Amino acid sequence: MEYLEFELPIKELEDQLQKCQVLGEESDVDVTQASKQIEKKLLATKKDIYKNLTAWQRVQLSRHPNRPYTLDYIKALCGDTFLELHGDRNFKDDKAMIGGLGKIGDQSFMIIGQQKGFNTKTRQYRNFGMANPEGYRKALRLMKSAEKFGIPVITLLDTPGAYPGLEAEERGQGEAIARNILEMTRLQVPIISVVIGEGASGGALGIGVGDKILMLENTWYSVISPESCSSILWRSWEFKERAADALKLTAKDMKKMKIVDEIIKEPLGGAHQDRETTFKTVKAAILDSYNQFKDLTPKELVAKRIDKYAQIGEFKD
Repeated sequence: MEYLEFELPIKELEDQLQKCQVLGEESDVDVTQASKQIEKKLLATKKDIYKNLTAWQRVQLSRHPNRPYTLDYIKALCGDTFLELHGDRNFKDDKAMIGGLGKIGDQSFMIIGQQKGFNTKTRQYRNFGMANPEGYRKALRLMKSAEKFGIPVITLLDTPGAYPGLEAEERGQGEAIARNILEMTRLQVPIISVVIGEGASGGALGIGVGDKILMLENTWYSVISPESCSSILWRSWEFKERAADALKLTAKDMKKMKIVDEIIKEPLGGAHQDRETTFKTVKAAILDSYNQFKDLTPKELVAKRIDKYAQIGEFKD
C-alpha cells in the first residue's frame, strides 16, 4: 500500500502494529494488550485525518495509485457480461476512452468511461486517461447505438482532462466535446454519470451530462485542475492547495451548488481501502438512480434533463 504525505501518521502506527504482531509470533511474549491499544489509536487517527480532509487532500486521494479505475468498476458491476466495443468509425480506436455493453443484474447498460493505466506501460497505452477527439466520437457513437435499442447509459468520469496536444486540436477536440454535450442533453434514454476519480474540465463534461450525476466522496469536479489554476493565477504550482480551496471542487461543494445530485460515501481512507464495499455502494446507487427514470417516456426524460441543467447557476439578488 502506498501512503500520501498526510497519511504518514497512519503508516507509522501500522508499522508499529506489524512489528508488535511479529514480536508476538516469534517469541513467547503476550502482545495482545499492546496490539489492541495500537489498533485503537490507529482507528482514532484514521477517523481524525479523514474527517478533516482539505480540498487538496481529496484531490490527492482521487489520484491515489491504488484507487480503482473504470475497468475495475466494470468488472465488479458486470462480471463476464461486458462486451467492449471499439472505434469511432472515422479515425481510430482511442484507448483512453472505453465503452461497451454490460449487464448489472438483469438490466443491460451501455457503459462508457475514461481509463487510466496502473504502471508506466499501461499509462502510456491509455494516454494517462486523456481522450482524443476520436474517444469522444466513439463515446457518442455508442450512446447513439444505446438510444436506438432503448438501452440506458452509464458514464464513469476519471480524467485529468481531454488530451491538449496539437494533433487533438487539429482533429477537432473542442467540437467533439461540444457535440457530445449537445447530443447528451437530448438523448432519449436515461443517463447516469458517476465521478469515480478526477473530473477535470471539458474532458469530463464530454461524457458528463446526465439525468443523475453521482460523485464519490473523495473525488473532484472542476473546470481546471488546482495545479493549472495555480500556474495561471500565480505563475507557479506552489499555490495548488490555495487554488483547490478557491475552486470549490469537492463533492460537498458540488452538491451544495446543485451541480451533482448525490454523494456516494467511501470506506474510511478512500475507495482503495475497501474496493468490494465501494463497488457494492456504487452498484446500489446506479440501480436506484435508474429506477427513478426507467418509467419516463423519452419526451419526459429529455424535458426533465433540460430543466435540470437550466436551473444550475440560478441566483437571487
